[in-house]
Amino acid sequence: MIRRELWFGLSFMALIVIGAVAVLANAPTITNGHLGLLMLSLVVVAIMLGFPTAFTLMGMGMLFTWLAYDRDWHRTLDLMVQSAFKTMANDVLIAVPLFVFMGYLVERANLIESLFRSLHLALARLPGALAVATLVTCTIFATATGIVGAVVTLMGLLALPAMLRAGYSVPLAAGAITAGGCLGILIPPSVLLIVYGATAGVSVVQLYAGAFFPGLMLASLYVLYVIIIAWLKPQWAPPLSQAERVVPLPPLSQRLADSPAAHALVGLLKGRRNADVPFSHVLKQLGIVAMPGVLFLVLAAFSYKAVTTVEVQERYEVEEIGAVRSSSEQASGGLQEPPAEGGLQEPPKEGELQEPPSDEPPAAASGSSGSLAEPPGALTAPPAATSATEPAGAASQAATERPAPTWWWVSFAVFGAIVTLFYLFLSFARLEIFKMLLASFFPLVLLILSVLGSIVLGLATPTEAAAMGALGGMLLAAAYRRLNLAVLKESVFLTAKTSAMVCWLFVGSAIFSAAFALLGGQALVEEWVLGMNLTKVEFLILSQVIIFLLGWPLEWTEIIVIFMPIFIPLLDNFGVDPLFFGLLVALNLQTAFLSPPVAMAAFYLKGVSPPHVTLNQIFLGMLPFMGIQVLAIVMLYMWPQIGLWLPQMLYK
Repeated sequence: MIRRELWFGLSFMALIVIGAVAVLANAPTITNGHLGLLMLSLVVVAIMLGFPTAFTLMGMGMLFTWLAYDRDWHRTLDLMVQSAFKTMANDVLIAVPLFVFMGYLVERANLIESLFRSLHLALARLPGALAVATLVTCTIFATATGIVGAVVTLMGLLALPAMLRAGYSVPLAAGAITAGGCLGILIPPSVLLIVYGATAGVSVVQLYAGAFFPGLMLASLYVLYVIIIAWLKPQWAPPLSQAERVVPLPPLSQRLADSPAAHALVGLLKGRRNADVPFSHVLKQLGIVAMPGVLFLVLAAFSYKAVTTVEVQERYEVEEIGAVRSSSEQASGGLQEPPAEGGLQEPPKEGELQEPPSDEPPAAASGSSGSLAEPPGALTAPPAATSATEPAGAASQAATERPAPTWWWVSFAVFGAIVTLFYLFLSFARLEIFKMLLASFFPLVLLILSVLGSIVLGLATPTEAAAMGALGGMLLAAAYRRLNLAVLKESVFLTAKTSAMVCWLFVGSAIFSAAFALLGGQALVEEWVLGMNLTKVEFLILSQVIIFLLGWPLEWTEIIVIFMPIFIPLLDNFGVDPLFFGLLVALNLQTAFLSPPVAMAAFYLKGVSPPHVTLNQIFLGMLPFMGIQVLAIVMLYMWPQIGLWLPQMLYK
């Protein structure tokens, strides 16, 4: 198999070199733009040969910048220093080491084992329960870590032996692990989205909000596929035996229950059936049972108030100059004209017309027939202005509340039905499973939702939320009694290693992009693409195919930092939203991780698999999930609101 991969890599490099030579040979004159394309080709070949990506980018960038500046080292070094300083001054990159540290803490604390066990028991009645539990565990763990290699490796050690012992098909088990492990690329808090946002100049907050529903959609499609396959071909995913579904009850709960299938709420409300059962134990169990209902009511009340309350905005009336206010308005306060008698008056001037004397008060005189009329064309207040003022004020007070939107009622009905079903079928065995989920599933979900919620709702910047997430990871590991000096030291070391790689990649990318733009390579690419007269759909298909092919030999970091600066300037010409393009790229790079023959997730899994599991079997299991990812890309393009609805609603 290594021979085939070697031949594939050499063939791919040969195609790149032949293509570059063909472009240079067909060019009437060799310009600096052609040198930029040659530099791009050489970088890809050098990376495929195994040279370090960051230093390859910096070396090629400096060499070709030196050629572009007519061998002037001073200007070359100046450009290098300016590009590096501009990159390292980017505040968004501070979130990278903090999120990575949170992920490594959760991984090294070994929280995934109890999470997989509890989900396995909770989903035991579903077809393909082990594979579904694997996908759900991968989704949660990938969200908490965002590190593909770590998730695939850990789930390969934990879930693959369990599925093989249960008689699962090797391709189905391998495909579920590799596909679920790659979800960390897309689902926030994804490091890829931070890197893309910093490269493309797109708000990371909006990227996180936009990637939330596409990530859930992709994970749901995976789960739906596994359930359908297990239902159609039960020999590929045998159901769990009755012995594997048994949940042992604690001694005190056994005294309260006639059997594990007895209804827990009824048994607890009947009180102690044995004097040996402490009343505190019954109260504790009742408190756990009441938790979902109380949480649902609290969230429903707060969310209803949030969606029905409208902020009252103060309204200021603008009067026309010269408008006459009624006596009631004048009495209400504000600046008024000084009275005619005793007030300051304009002294009469000689030779000017003066106001004729009148015995009537000023208010009466203004409406009498004997007084001077306003000259034609004078500005007067409209008669309905005063009467319209009071209803407008009343309407603004009445508009402080509005009816709840339809989506809130739908969500309320769905979650209410789930809570109702929870209480209807709550046996003592399911109560123990719920307690296991409380100890493993909900803490991780709470950590993830608090980090993402604070970012998406605008309560914290990505950097601040990442710092709180790192602190939450430490507290979570301490709560599980897994936080010690060895775990902390290893997490810090791996975080520093990963962060250094990302930062050096950014510096190398900045130097490379500056050299590419200086040579005119970007202008040459734009001229070539625009000369093809592509439509928006054709441009998106072309760009996604190129990114998909690049995903075979290159890592996602290299694709983002090298090729995104080439694609991003073209988006305005085709009317493509950079946020939407970033979501398509994130989905596409997951497909590249699963596409043979250079699928990195397959090699991560092969490294921890039993000897009889071959790479061909792993590749065979990846293919259906890769097709699902292509389907997700098509769905996102056909219905872009899947990714754009939440950012538009929150930040419009």
